Amino acid sequence: MKKEQFVIRILIADDHEMFREGIKRICEDNPEIVVADEAGNGSEVLDKVTQHEYDMLILDIAMPGMSGLDTLKQLKAVKPKLQVLVLSMYPEDEYAIRAIKAGASGYLTKAKASHELMEAIKKVSTGGNYIDASVAEKLLFDTNTGSSKPLHETLSNREYQIFSMVVKGEKVGEIADELSLSVKTVSTYKVRILNKMEMKSTAELVKYAVEHKLML
Repeated sequence: MKKEQFVIRILIADDHEMFREGIKRICEDNPEIVVADEAGNGSEVLDKVTQHEYDMLILDIAMPGMSGLDTLKQLKAVKPKLQVLVLSMYPEDEYAIRAIKAGASGYLTKAKASHELMEAIKKVSTGGNYIDASVAEKLLFDTNTGSSKPLHETLSNREYQIFSMVVKGEKVGEIADELSLSVKTVSTYKVRILNKMEMKSTAELVKYAVEHKLML
């Protein structure tokens, strides 16, 4: 009797339809992987995982409304065993650490997706981890050290997301549109970021980001 083939049912969460289509094209030649559903924001993700069963979630960080990392935290509260691979435009440095700490099993940049996505899916779906060696080293260091955190690591996930956009030169109005927030809310976040990081201006934030190699 022929052995039944295990199929990995995947939910893709990304606010760009063209990128979701690109992931599906990469997956379609592999009979072990099925893109079972799609979501365009965090609320859709949470709705779908409570209504349907998936083996794995491929999750973007930069989505409108609820961020990918906030979605991940809420997701793990209701579906702790669902394997999550974060697939993001952001480089590994800081976001990968935050994603793994929030419950993701892997982190892959979109720039590497065409070459590494299949390997990442198979490793994460079987309970493994898929992260860059430098990220694994930093996670180990964070676990073993009692030293104080750098200022940017005191920011919440949403604060860090807005910090990253500010240092890239995006205006408050642009950030508000992209994240589906009000201008007032983004302005409040910016003030909170400056206070937490003990700085007085955007220029100081940019200088800090350059010095700590956080520029995206």
